[in-house]
Amino acid sequence: MDSIKQAANYVSDSVKSATYGASKEANKEVAKDSNAPVGTRVEAGFDALKDKSNEHKHDASAEANKQAATH
Repeated sequence: MDSIKQAANYVSDSVKSATYGASKEANKEVAKDSNAPVGTRVEAGFDALKDKSNEHKHDASAEANKQAATH
């Protein structure tokens, strides 16, 4: 039963990681946009950093759940 839960957590964390990855890329594009106001660009840059942190956190959690589900 635990392996089913771990597998579900793996899928959930993988989806969250992908979502944060997409958000990170979108924020990076806004941060690079010279037509956007400076405040918007700075905020997007910080948001991209937060998204990257969350992406890595969920990647690590997904890997841990994957390992737990297979053992």
